[in-house]
Amino acid sequence: MTAGDGLGRYDSFDGRAIAYLDTGGPGPLTVLLHGFASHHAETWVEPGTVAALVAAGRRVIAPDARGHGRSARPHEVEAYADDAMVHDARALLDHLGVTEPRSVEVAGYSMGSVVSTRWVPGDDRVRALVLGGVGDHVADGSRAAIRGKLAKYLAADDPATIRNAWLRGIRIEFEARGNDCRALAALDAAGQDDPTAEHLAGLGAVPVLVLTGAEDSLVGAPEALAGRIPGARSRTVPGDHPEAMKHPDFGAAVVEFVTATANEVAAP
Repeated sequence: MTAGDGLGRYDSFDGRAIAYLDTGGPGPLTVLLHGFASHHAETWVEPGTVAALVAAGRRVIAPDARGHGRSARPHEVEAYADDAMVHDARALLDHLGVTEPRSVEVAGYSMGSVVSTRWVPGDDRVRALVLGGVGDHVADGSRAAIRGKLAKYLAADDPATIRNAWLRGIRIEFEARGNDCRALAALDAAGQDDPTAEHLAGLGAVPVLVLTGAEDSLVGAPEALAGRIPGARSRTVPGDHPEAMKHPDFGAAVVEFVTATANEVAAP
């Protein structure tokens, strides 16, 4: 493989186009998966995480998830069902020509972490995983109560018709940041399956770091999630859910973890 320097595109498993950043040198490959209603630049480039990884000798691949950024933004619910984003991640490595076992580092944030928990146990090309912006709520069943609840507000023709001020504000904010809210509505309606106990057990095959904002009250305890994953560790950095990924300590923790685990693998 050779590294690129800019945006690439590939057709995923169902023919939908996925855009991705490809930057850095010919070193170890790190794949970064962003959160809901975001894109690769907002989550990974602007806070400096990509630059820190490249400075550490990584080739960084950061896709825009389907429904987001410069990737395809279908409005059909079925386009997001049945682990579509998990299949996108596998197809990305196929597109890049990655075949070597335990050769890819993965870091996710929020939605990207949930996708990773379902992708990594079934893909032996991944050798280390950072689960950013998540805690025990992805494993304790509590997220089922909010699944699909945003869809009708995101799909509303006019946000002024949304009576709840908090929900109306979310819709306006998402739209102001360039999101296609009908695509996000379809994704929310499809739901995003949390990892099963089998998935979490399967993550024990690779080193895992759960990395969460110390003030993030939305996601549950990071140490409790780490406790469900054999051998995983947890760490907090300053910030709440939208701010933790922007703190310099977050990117530094990602670099420290992937570098240390690479050295562990390389050690005799």
